[in-house]
Amino acid sequence: MDEPRGAAVHDSGIGAVLLSARSLAEYRAMFALSDLALRQRLLDCPGGAASLTAEVNAAGGDARACDPLYAHLSADEFAARAQADADRGNRYVRDHPEQYRWGFFADPDDHHRHRRAALTRFTADRKAHPERYVPGELPCLPFTDNAFELVLSSHLLFSYADRLGFAFHRESIGELMRVTRGELRIFPLVTMGAVSYPYLEPLLAQLAECGITARVTDVDYEFQVGGNRMLVCTRRAG
Repeated sequence: MDEPRGAAVHDSGIGAVLLSARSLAEYRAMFALSDLALRQRLLDCPGGAASLTAEVNAAGGDARACDPLYAHLSADEFAARAQADADRGNRYVRDHPEQYRWGFFADPDDHHRHRRAALTRFTADRKAHPERYVPGELPCLPFTDNAFELVLSSHLLFSYADRLGFAFHRESIGELMRVTRGELRIFPLVTMGAVSYPYLEPLLAQLAECGITARVTDVDYEFQVGGNRMLVCTRRAG
């Protein structure tokens, strides 16, 4: 399939991809997750240092996280990297106030506290239950077809479109759909820099050709300006 041509994707200026730590509460808001959704078999990909997996399993659910860095860094090394990235991300937030809204987080200090708390919970759970944290890298995941009922993908696709091309997005969504028998939800639909992803319509058209139905849905969460929508993907019946 042909790549779309058009305006260049905005260079975010954030530097290397952030290894982020987000809480279950933030995931609930970003992905409009109900209690029923959290009782499904979940995959968080890329999981980074998010505490979703720890919190869902602690509540009796069944969640796994997948990230390429799980293969390369011990739990303590991973925590140190994630803490450094949390500090870098918080500096970016403070340096670019025009790109952020303060609702879910009260202010930059509150944002940093949330990140540190999620990282602490993630690290403890990864040490206690390493089997929940599976090494793997898009667009080729180490799971069987239909292994999960709900797949969540946060802050990689679209967020880093300045370095991840159109083909990567299409192939990664196809792979995430391969491992779910239910829904794939992707958040947000803006790049770092709070700029809308410019190739969303051609991407949705090519996904449709592959039997994937995708719809854009508003959510009750907006940290990045304009970042209050997710993409919900399902397989087309028949």
